[in-house]
Amino acid sequence: MRRRNTFLGRIMTTFDERENAFEAKLAHDEELRFLARARRDKRLGLWAAGKLGKTGAEAEAYAGGLLAADVQKAGSEQIFKTIRTDFDGARVEISDQQIRKQMEELFAAAVAELTKGAV
Repeated sequence: MRRRNTFLGRIMTTFDERENAFEAKLAHDEELRFLARARRDKRLGLWAAGKLGKTGAEAEAYAGGLLAADVQKAGSEQIFKTIRTDFDGARVEISDQQIRKQMEELFAAAVAELTKGAV
C-alpha cells in the first residue's frame, strides 16, 4: 500500500509541475503583450506626432499621452480613436486602414524585438 501512495504522489507532483509551468507561461505571455503594447504605443505616438507636425519634446509628450491613454482606458481602440480625432482635427489625410496597419506593424515589430531579447 505504501508503494501505491508513492506512485500517486509522483503523479500529483507531475500534474502540479505542469500546472505551474502552464501558469508561468501564461504570465510570461501576458507580460510580453503588455511590454509590446507599450513599445508599440510609444512608436505609434511618435509616428502620429510626426504626421501632425510635432517634433522633439512636443512629439515625446504626445507619444506619452497615448501611452497613458492605453493604460488608463480601453487600450488599442482608445489610441486609435485619439489618433483619428487628432488627424481629423489637423486635416491629416490618412485612412483608418493605414492607422490600423501601422498599429499592427509596430506591434509585430515590438513582439519580435522583445522575443529576441532586445530591450
